[in-house]
Amino acid sequence: MKLGFIDYYLDEYHANNYPKWIKEATGGELQVAYAYAKIDAPEGGMTTEQWCGAYGIRQLGSMEALIEKSDGIIVLSPDNPEQHGELCRLPMQSGKPVYVDKTFAETKAEAERIFALGDAHNTPCYSSSALRYAEEFRDIDRKRVENITSRGPGPIDAYSIHQLEPVVALMGPDFVRVQYTGVGKWPSYICEYKDGRRAAVSHHGWECPFGMAVDLTDGTTKIITVESDCYKGFINDMSEFFRTREVKVPHEETVAAIALREAAIKASASPGEWIKVS
Repeated sequence: MKLGFIDYYLDEYHANNYPKWIKEATGGELQVAYAYAKIDAPEGGMTTEQWCGAYGIRQLGSMEALIEKSDGIIVLSPDNPEQHGELCRLPMQSGKPVYVDKTFAETKAEAERIFALGDAHNTPCYSSSALRYAEEFRDIDRKRVENITSRGPGPIDAYSIHQLEPVVALMGPDFVRVQYTGVGKWPSYICEYKDGRRAAVSHHGWECPFGMAVDLTDGTTKIITVESDCYKGFINDMSEFFRTREVKVPHEETVAAIALREAAIKASASPGEWIKVS
C-alpha cells in the first residue's frame, strides 16, 4: 500500500519518523510514497523539495494529485491543528482511509465538522495521541476507574491532548465542566463528569514523565509512569487501520478530548471558575 502525507510543512518530528516506523512495522507492506505540504518548513527547516529528496518520497504539487495516487492518507500538521480544517477537506471526501495527527482540532465544533464530512463521504478516519497506546494503560478496567490524577510535560495548548486522550479512553467522554487551578507557569485543571467523578490534570517541565494515579472503585490506586514505547503500539494500530479500514478509536472520544482541551484553555483565563464543556 502506498500512503501519502499531507502536511502544513514537512520538516517536523512526526513526518521525519513515521515513514521509517511504518515501513519497519509492516515489513514494507505499507510505505509512505507521496507528500504534499502547504508551505516550506519555517525557521531554517528543509523545503518540501529538500525533505522529499532526503527521505526518498515523491513530492506532489497538489492535494488532489496525492489523494488520487495514494491508497491511504495521513494528514499531519501536529503542531498546527488550526490547519486541519483546510488540510482535511479534500481527504475527507475521498472515501480512502484517513488518519489525522494530533491535535485533531482547535474546537469541538471543528472536530465535529471534520468527522461529519468524512461520514458524509463514507471516508473511514480517526485521530489519536500516541499516549493512548502506552502499554501501562492496557490492563486498567475502565468500568472500575473512579478518579484520575494525571501529570505530564509541556504547555496546555500543544501537550494537553497527550494527557486528555488517555483520561477519556479510561473514564469515557461524558465530562461536563472544567476548573483551572494552575499557579504561575504551571497549568493544571480539574475535569468533572456528570456523575461526579473527576480527573485532575497538571503540566510541568520537560523532565516530567507522563503518568497518572488511577483510583479504582475497590479502594486501590494504580500508579503509572509511562515508560513503554507508545509510538510502537500507535504505528501498529494505524497500519492495521489502513489495511482493514476499521476505526478502533471512537469519534466520540476524540471529540470529547478536544472539547476538554477547548474548555481547559478557556478556563485558564478565569482561574477558580467552572467552565462548561461545550
